[in-house]
Amino acid sequence: MLTALLRDSRALGVLAVPLILTQLAQVALTTTDTVMMGLLGTTELAAGGLAIVIFNQIRTMGVGLVTSVGNRIAAAAARAEQTTAGTHGDGTEDVRGIVRAGMAVATLAGVAGALVMILIGQTLPLLGQDAGVVDLAQTMIHALAPGLLPCLWFQTIRQFTVGMRRPQALLQITLVSIAVNAGLNWILIHGNFGLPKLGLTGIGIATSSVHLLSFLALHLAAKRDSQLAPLLTLNLTRADAATVKHLLALGTPIAATYGSEAGFFSVTALMAGSFGPDALAAHTAVNQLVYIVFQVAVGLSHAASINVSRELALDNPEGARRIKNTALACAAAVMAVVGTVYLTLPRLVLSPFLETGSDQALTIATHLLIVTTFLQFFDCAQNIGVGLLRGLDDTKSGFRITLIGYWAIGLPASWLLAHALNLDTLGIWLGLLTGLAATALLLLRRYSTALGKSPITTAPATT
Repeated sequence: MLTALLRDSRALGVLAVPLILTQLAQVALTTTDTVMMGLLGTTELAAGGLAIVIFNQIRTMGVGLVTSVGNRIAAAAARAEQTTAGTHGDGTEDVRGIVRAGMAVATLAGVAGALVMILIGQTLPLLGQDAGVVDLAQTMIHALAPGLLPCLWFQTIRQFTVGMRRPQALLQITLVSIAVNAGLNWILIHGNFGLPKLGLTGIGIATSSVHLLSFLALHLAAKRDSQLAPLLTLNLTRADAATVKHLLALGTPIAATYGSEAGFFSVTALMAGSFGPDALAAHTAVNQLVYIVFQVAVGLSHAASINVSRELALDNPEGARRIKNTALACAAAVMAVVGTVYLTLPRLVLSPFLETGSDQALTIATHLLIVTTFLQFFDCAQNIGVGLLRGLDDTKSGFRITLIGYWAIGLPASWLLAHALNLDTLGIWLGLLTGLAATALLLLRRYSTALGKSPITTAPATT
């Protein structure tokens, strides 16, 4: 059994490790922004954190719409490997059609999402936030909104490369983008090289610029790859309506699932803001730490999902069953190490975000880290569960379960603990823990049940 676990871990790691490193590199962009916000002051950190929460809410749902691109391409590639050229061809047209349709979906989502972001920003004064925080947050939202479109284009090509199991260029591009982002932040915040001093707004402009440059770099890298180049076509006028409809049918529940989770955290950020700037700053700092560690789960979830799609396309449900145990074991090992660091060195991990903040914010954040040590186990498990179900093309169950776990269990628990029991921000995070734990258990149970009922095969790609 141990030998099988090691073998499956290596197979999962071949795809998961590059994705995890890429995810961590990507989150370094937001982390860099958050650190620079903290250097500007507590109010700027609270405002910038609120703007990023809104951006991430919309971005996450847009990413959900195109996430199934990777699964569809993986399944098409696996079937093409198993069949003769005379029976199914080389799968080239299937993949091309999926890529074109994915880019069409990303374009629609990027434009609509940017408009929604701006509208949400206009409602902030009605949500009980500090007036000074609202003014700064709105200007940053306006700077972040244009970056949503190239961000989703990047994610579509990313899913294409992952589905083809050639994600190597992702890490290199993302690492370079970290340095570019930091440099643009420094220039635009302080008005270097004769440019105007933009402060918090400069961080938003830098982030949008990096999204555009990252998309262009990934597209160029794919065009230089001999295996990817013949399959990458961005002619949206040739996007097949049936394929777009198929991706939307799969992607809409995924977007709703991702949005349900991001919305859960967004609402808790607003709840934390009602307790004052110190509470919101502490919430923002700890939430960023959770977001960093969460990228391990995202990488494992994507890799597990792609492998489940392949195993089922190859008619191997037992292999799909083992993937769940392998992904969870790997996640648990990483979370145990990170949790130990949180408990033993809390001030060290918080200092990059709250070095210039108030003592009250640091005290609140230190208490939240204790909860986070346990919360991250369930946060990772529930994300892996969503990915496993996506590999079965069961995207609707994930959405229904997150509605129950986050909104019917987690949010009421957060309100009760924060307000009725007067635990304030600590109560909010205990509620988060409760909701994520319930969601994880329900998702993993659904996956095991679905595999146990009958053999499942992924639907053929539509072109």
